[in-house]
Amino acid sequence: MSARTAIVTGAARGIGLATAKLLLAEGVSVAMADRDADELARASDGLENALALPYDVSMPADVDAMVADTLARFGRIDFLINNAGVADFGPMEDHTFARWRAVMETNLDGVFLCSQAVIPALKKTKGCIVNIASISGLRGSTLRVAYGTSKAAVIHLTRQQAAELGEHGVRANCVAPGPVRTKLAAAVHTPEIIAAYHDAIPLNRYGSEDEIAGVIAFLCSDRASYVTGQVIAADGGFESTGVGLPALRADGAGPA
Repeated sequence: MSARTAIVTGAARGIGLATAKLLLAEGVSVAMADRDADELARASDGLENALALPYDVSMPADVDAMVADTLARFGRIDFLINNAGVADFGPMEDHTFARWRAVMETNLDGVFLCSQAVIPALKKTKGCIVNIASISGLRGSTLRVAYGTSKAAVIHLTRQQAAELGEHGVRANCVAPGPVRTKLAAAVHTPEIIAAYHDAIPLNRYGSEDEIAGVIAFLCSDRASYVTGQVIAADGGFESTGVGLPALRADGAGPA
């Protein structure tokens, strides 16, 4: 994929940083965007063919500047990875409208704004969009009213993008990660939560940031040239188990 250029949002850490590094290793120039300027500077330090862009995807002016700066530096945009996201978990009755909007502004509005801004460039390169949703957008869960709803909307937005942009040769796909070993997960997931997730996931473990990045890179590559409008749940089989009955799975018992 040499001579191609990607924009990766939320690139200062986690899945975004892993994706940026993998694409760079495959010869892609990468514009790394993140509103955490200090962390972005540390993450991008020493990376060749990388451009650090300290912009907020929820701000239209910032998005326009992100695209303009990328084109000024690299001359083209082939891939947009909409990874930037925030999480705010809590009971529905306690979720203020301000908390709801804060999640939607980044997780949904940001995906819309970034995608819309790069369409002219992607039409020229017949490039692609990869949106990062979540398993929480595919299945209901407690304490995720704003987060889960925003990710479900991203999944449908992906299908809208694929339907409308396909005639221009532009593909759009979505990755829905399950539980992933990130610094945030390590900080907030108790041993009890980790054990419960391991029990509910057929592969019996969390995913890694690099594993999710690998799926993203595949969707950007020519190997996925006939794949569009799809949602890939990179989740160790979590979504396939439905509600799950870990206790029954543990002892192999089932209904008589």
